Amino acid sequence: MTNELTAGKAFGALVDIPRCIGCESCSVACKLYNGLDWEEERKRLTAADRAAEPNKGLWPEDWTSIAQYNPEKDGVRTIRFVKSQCFHCDEPACASACFSKAFQKLPQGPVIYDQSLCVGCRYCMLACPFDIIKYEWDKAIPACRKCQMCAPRVAEGEAPACVAVCPTGALFFGEKEEVLAEAKKRIAAGDYIDHIYGEQEAGGTGWLYISDIPFAEMRFRTDVTTRSLPSYTESYMGATPLVGIGWAAVLAGLYVYNNKGKDHLD
Repeated sequence: MTNELTAGKAFGALVDIPRCIGCESCSVACKLYNGLDWEEERKRLTAADRAAEPNKGLWPEDWTSIAQYNPEKDGVRTIRFVKSQCFHCDEPACASACFSKAFQKLPQGPVIYDQSLCVGCRYCMLACPFDIIKYEWDKAIPACRKCQMCAPRVAEGEAPACVAVCPTGALFFGEKEEVLAEAKKRIAAGDYIDHIYGEQEAGGTGWLYISDIPFAEMRFRTDVTTRSLPSYTESYMGATPLVGIGWAAVLAGLYVYNNKGKDHLD
């Protein structure tokens, strides 16, 4: 899933929270591009309702959503809207945990999911530090569901559907270095806190956030390690073949011991 335009390039996106007006254009574009259903019970939920839910309202058919928060700024209660979707980690824990390779990180940046390879173990859900992945519990043949970052569009160097329709410039797409530079530029020129969420969290993510309100006040996880999660298990996973061989030897020894002396009974 690449061409000459995007070969050797990694892309990302920036979410500028103060610029978001909560219009939900991104949510609608996501559903239209990906052919997602609009669940009736979800229609009735307001942005404030979604903010009260885990991961700000993401569901199997909602790969991106907008949640409303009412934090204080300079002693005055204000409104902020926060777009949520998969962070597309640089070293995704979901892909590391998925032994069937249903989750894969593409060179261009998207972390994609292939249901045909999924065995339904849901290790990906346990591994995700942001609690993004959702499971279709009510389906006969369930799948794990999340934003795919419009991988076919990104492969052509085009912005994801949600970014393409944002009317306020709250969403910005480009090569990862370009996105990071744009985030720093906006922070230097505006009334933002000096923190790019996703630059360090979980070892770095493809989707970055900037804000004028502390992220903790908008239910962002602030306890996420700055080290990539797969790096914690590399040394242990490297020992897996040796453990397997050792365990096989133990089982063989137990078999021999348990059957010792039985030959004379035959």
